[in-house]
Amino acid sequence: MSITSNVFNAEYKELSSGNYLHLINIEEIDTKLETYIDESIAKICEGNTDINLYTIKKRLIKFLTSKIGTNLEIGAIAEFFTHLYLNEIGFKQEFLFLNLEEESIKKGFDGYYSYLNEEWIFESKSGSISTDKISHKNKIKEAYTDLKDKISGDVKNNPWQNAYNHASHIDVDSSSNIRNNLKILSEEFTNDVTHDIDNFNIIPGSTIFLEGNWESINTTELEIEINKLILKFNFNKINVICVNKKSLSLFWDYLNK
Repeated sequence: MSITSNVFNAEYKELSSGNYLHLINIEEIDTKLETYIDESIAKICEGNTDINLYTIKKRLIKFLTSKIGTNLEIGAIAEFFTHLYLNEIGFKQEFLFLNLEEESIKKGFDGYYSYLNEEWIFESKSGSISTDKISHKNKIKEAYTDLKDKISGDVKNNPWQNAYNHASHIDVDSSSNIRNNLKILSEEFTNDVTHDIDNFNIIPGSTIFLEGNWESINTTELEIEINKLILKFNFNKINVICVNKKSLSLFWDYLNK
């Protein structure tokens, strides 16, 4: 995997052959990042559509306003920036950030991606620095557990069906191979056919909001922690993404421009 980001302040560590740790610091939305959001926000939210920037911002503001002060606000903003990053380094989004049926972020998996000829499943966990015992290590562990439960079928709703519905949307432009694969997995979920996470490529993500008090990720310390942590994980391949973000208000300030 060739990783190149010209937009984000990111570091990359190879955990083992083909498996990576991505460390991202977002202290501000500078001109370069703002321009990239302008160019990508419609595609991330609604696919290959000609919706204008003003309209898509308005839709996001409408959704987020009703969620201010809740975990949904934190989760949606955290997810958006990770989707932005994954798009920038070459992953293809096989879903819409906004749900098909209502003005909400998508349900099921937090993201389904392809990279070259491989498929990847993304799960995001996030929180405020003021939360007791919060850490990237713990959030990555939570994300992995959620992925394991969803892949094994230990959840109420069918995440594969949701992923298939998104991939089948014309503006997502997913390949027939991806749609067929998701359809089979959806049918197997319905028929209680279980799967092991060992056979899947996964992207567990963690975002911590620093409430305005900036501190960069301690790269050396976190790399050691994540290396130890993933020894307990099962997967085919893994990309671990950890993000420090200065505040929720960074995205609000962007949306209200």
